[in-house]
Amino acid sequence: MDIRWLTIDRIGPDDWPILERMLDAEERERAGRFRFERDRDTYVAAHALVRGMLSGLVRRHPSEWRFAASAHGKPELVPGAAVPPLYFNISHTRGLVAVAMTMENDVGLDVETLEAGRLSMDLASRFFAATEVDYLHQLPAERRQEALFAFWTLKEAYIKAVGLGLSVPLDAFSFVLDPLAISFSPRQPDSPANWLFRRFAPSPVHVMALALRHSEPQRVRVNAHPAPLNLLLAQSDQAEGPGNISRR
Repeated sequence: MDIRWLTIDRIGPDDWPILERMLDAEERERAGRFRFERDRDTYVAAHALVRGMLSGLVRRHPSEWRFAASAHGKPELVPGAAVPPLYFNISHTRGLVAVAMTMENDVGLDVETLEAGRLSMDLASRFFAATEVDYLHQLPAERRQEALFAFWTLKEAYIKAVGLGLSVPLDAFSFVLDPLAISFSPRQPDSPANWLFRRFAPSPVHVMALALRHSEPQRVRVNAHPAPLNLLLAQSDQAEGPGNISRR
């Protein structure tokens, strides 16, 4: 499976019109409605990235892909002829957009900007599992923010992967960070054996977590790196030929 990310400050003024051409008409219209330029830029970059990744796998211009929302609002690829069962998830935060893509497996991705004070022990006490809160209390103060963001991104990634939105309480499942593992309460009937989780630091000020449902998670290879902006821009004028994406 593949993860790609783009830092917004890599994108120059002349690049934005090229990326916009990768979007479909509805997305371009929606991008134009954003009040703040930073929100518009984030939306354009994220949707261009997922479309570029898809066109790197199947010969098709990026603007031709069609998406639909699940019952809980998760974007999904509309099936088409000669298109493999591709699953993806988009995440973005201030200054960064990221996409996870795989075949035949539910996937969730969450990215966050490391901001002091954004996540607090009060928030953890209200929403996290008791074992996670106990772990945080035992940490030295200087390590607590890092752990808070680790728990938060992992939880968000899992919720996005299952596609059930806020109907899944954050304290119905819990993580251990070292070694990284998940457990479930009776309120969330699921099996840890069906899940792969990974943590990443795509930049000095961003953190990211992946959740992948898979029958054999130990066999999964995760290919994660920054998206090559020059190749993404080239796809606006001519889609790349068929590529390969790892099933495992």
